[in-house]
Amino acid sequence: MTRWKPTDYNPDDFANRRHIGPSPAEMAEMLKVVGADSLEALIDQTVPAAIRQDAALDWPALSEAALLDRMRQVAARNTVMTSLIGQGYHGTVTPPAIQRNILENPAWYTAYTPYQPEIAQGRLEALLNFQTMVADLTGLPVANASLLDEATAAAEAMAMAQRQAKSKARGFFVDRNLHPQTIAVIETRAAPLGIEVIQGAAEDLDPKAVFGAIFQYPGTYGHVRDLAGDIAALHDAGALAVVATDLLALCLLREPGAMGADIAVGSAQRFGVPMGYGGPHAAFMSCRDELKRAMPGRIVGVSIDAKGNQAYRLSLQTREQHIRREKATSNVCTAQALLAVMASFYAVFHGPVGLRAIAQRVHLHAVTIANALRAAGAEVAPDAFFDTITVRVGVGQAGILAAARHRGINLRKVGRDRVGISVDETTDPGVIARLLDAFGITDAPAPAQAPAIPEDLLRETDYLTHPVFHMNRAESEMMRYMRRLSDRDLALDRAMIPLGSCTMKLNAAAEMMPITWPEFGALHPFAPAEQAAGYAEAIADLTDKLCQITGYDAFSMQPNSGAQGEYAGLLTIAAYHKSRGEDRDVCLIPVSAHGTNPASAQMCGMKVVVVKSAPNGDIDLEDFSDKAAKAGNRLAAVMITYPSTHGVFEDTLREVCDITHKHGGQVYIDGANMNALVGLVKPGEIGGDVSHLNLHKTFAIPHGGGGPGMGPIGVKAHLAPFLPGDPQTGEGAVSAAPYGSASILLISWAYCLMMGGAGLTQATRVAILNANYIASRLAGAYPILFMGNRGRVAHECIIDTRPFADHGVTVDDIAKRLIDNGFHAPTMSWPVAGTLMVEPTESETKAEIDRFITALLAIRAEITEVAEGRIEAHQSPLRHAPHTVEDLVADWDRPYSREQGCFPPGAFRVDKYWPPVGRVDNAYGDRNLVCTCPPLETYAEAAE
Repeated sequence: MTRWKPTDYNPDDFANRRHIGPSPAEMAEMLKVVGADSLEALIDQTVPAAIRQDAALDWPALSEAALLDRMRQVAARNTVMTSLIGQGYHGTVTPPAIQRNILENPAWYTAYTPYQPEIAQGRLEALLNFQTMVADLTGLPVANASLLDEATAAAEAMAMAQRQAKSKARGFFVDRNLHPQTIAVIETRAAPLGIEVIQGAAEDLDPKAVFGAIFQYPGTYGHVRDLAGDIAALHDAGALAVVATDLLALCLLREPGAMGADIAVGSAQRFGVPMGYGGPHAAFMSCRDELKRAMPGRIVGVSIDAKGNQAYRLSLQTREQHIRREKATSNVCTAQALLAVMASFYAVFHGPVGLRAIAQRVHLHAVTIANALRAAGAEVAPDAFFDTITVRVGVGQAGILAAARHRGINLRKVGRDRVGISVDETTDPGVIARLLDAFGITDAPAPAQAPAIPEDLLRETDYLTHPVFHMNRAESEMMRYMRRLSDRDLALDRAMIPLGSCTMKLNAAAEMMPITWPEFGALHPFAPAEQAAGYAEAIADLTDKLCQITGYDAFSMQPNSGAQGEYAGLLTIAAYHKSRGEDRDVCLIPVSAHGTNPASAQMCGMKVVVVKSAPNGDIDLEDFSDKAAKAGNRLAAVMITYPSTHGVFEDTLREVCDITHKHGGQVYIDGANMNALVGLVKPGEIGGDVSHLNLHKTFAIPHGGGGPGMGPIGVKAHLAPFLPGDPQTGEGAVSAAPYGSASILLISWAYCLMMGGAGLTQATRVAILNANYIASRLAGAYPILFMGNRGRVAHECIIDTRPFADHGVTVDDIAKRLIDNGFHAPTMSWPVAGTLMVEPTESETKAEIDRFITALLAIRAEITEVAEGRIEAHQSPLRHAPHTVEDLVADWDRPYSREQGCFPPGAFRVDKYWPPVGRVDNAYGDRNLVCTCPPLETYAEAAE
């Protein structure tokens, strides 16, 4: 008798062994609690049969090893050249310490946006360093914590200038020396807002005809000139001046603030962030102090905690679209936090002396090249430049470009008779020799000694004077500083982050690895297409799979955030209506919609009409029908989220779509909750005309502490001709690069390849199981809102904490107490004020979900103690949460034990997470706004 027993266990089954948390045995236990006979039975009870898809997703899954082998083959199809194209994208050297300890470290890339500041002090400090770096280099006192890319930052600056300028003119002047992709995105943003974009040379500027102007400094063709006179003329006319600039250049050049600029924008890409065929990169914006409350995006500020210790937080209600909705001036709700952190550490790593040395080396290499070309008789412009020149080559343009490519170098084609050359940190004598050889110059050039920057444009002021930029730059010290900051945070590598609508699922290591390979990271977004054949293959296959998943016919990968996807989708709808000669401008949006929905509609020139919710959380069909009829032939679109933001599958979806189409409108289905649909429901088959997908949610791109993200849009065939155009050649561009943050598309592609069609579908089923398990376990302790018509939730559930307010316990108290248990709080007070929206995702194990449930049940017991009068709310552990080590060792005079306060049920003992600060005082922070690194003395003062 043999002991051999065949097994059907497949250790290489990524979906079911690595990505999906609960084991089959654990699922069986959970199904008993939920009261469903099987997983399929639960799905039948949850998802309306009328919308279920017929065809299964059926592509095969790859193992991790097979995936990495496939990725290597695809990467080999890309040709890595030395790209001296410039245009806002430059070769850079990512210090290995930053690559390993930040970019490749899940403590940094799996964190969520720092809306719970007590558990985000590390990345908030790093982002404050970023703001300080930008403010110092641009010479303007307030900077934000990053925007999506330089082009969209410029468009945001235009809108900000219009709001703040005294001039009531409708024109906005655009310097023709701006990068072409920036001009394209500005034009897209301006059109629906009725702003007239006036392009021209700076000498043609009529300040009285505009509310603002934007200049590139240095210009896209290299020009460096004093902008002070133009800016003064604008101010005399009541207009504002925006300067798009380069942080490395500002290490040598007179800063925009010294010229009188009101706003500065640009990209921090060349501070150690790979080009990645377009992104992701951190854009920046800084401004005069008087304008700070109008600045879009996130601002990190300094406040105090409950003990008066210094603490960081997001300031100024920076998610303004959730407050002002259709009156919002921007739909920005995200940033590029991970990339801003990288750029800030690059500045810390090098310090001001190192940055100046790099800038001088770059500049002198450019001067060396210019001198050699001029000595050979070439016509080189401009005379004053930082790192970019153009060379007039006449009819030989194609030959020079080809000769350079033959030597492994990409140059920029400028007009019909010039080529552009932009040198960067990676340029060395070998690159210079190859470049000059392409021009027929074989003698080694003499290294330049004198700058090509006029004396009056050389920087006179110091920068990066804060001690953090003067640390001992030994790698041991850098490594420890990065570790200290990451230890202050709570990310997915420590614990479940159960945020509703944000889908904080596993970001697998195998999915992340390829993005740091040079074959993907070192490509310039405007490199010749034949050099990016690998990217073309990956993007085409990802597009095909997303079309299969959604039922749409075409995708644009350009939007590099979910909110930008909304904006692009509505622009696509608007362009479609316009092509038919129809003047439609009404957008119906349910009251429960994401705040970015009405803000996006407003940015597209649409009038928002709010639709009521029924008592069960569904769209009020009668109100919707009435308002659609009233809009009539002016109805442009309806924006809905499915499953609804209340976490249920509404039965009325098809009716909503039919009503909209009957009146000639288009249906926009927000993809925020796609994690409940993949493999079960195709939005393009149930009435949707366009959807954006949050790849940083459903498709496994990590949130990065508040970005990067990607929000590509899928459309039915009739809308495909109106998708965003190429930012270099087409109309309607919404991002600077043709494929947005192209390098992180690889993560979602890898996720789809390793999960396979069946794995993706199983992930959706388990996400729904996990949410219903939590709802079932908590139902006796907390009211669960919006259980759906069949008593089921979708992939998230809403816990109603409003009744506890009668006893003085707030939703904030519960959120902060969860920190003591070692958890990030669920989504607070959205879509219903005073509630918690919980989404466990499919990646959390039963053990972790049970730990979370244990924590919430223990918190409920503490609420009962307050309700029954055994302890006052203000004396309870709920109000004192979160508890710090300082609390643990200090004198204890509280009516509960140290054990209860610091080690509540669910908390780990040995691996206990200790928040570095107590509860942060938000009101104090807004009253005493500090947006750059405070001097070290204030740390001592706060501790006294």
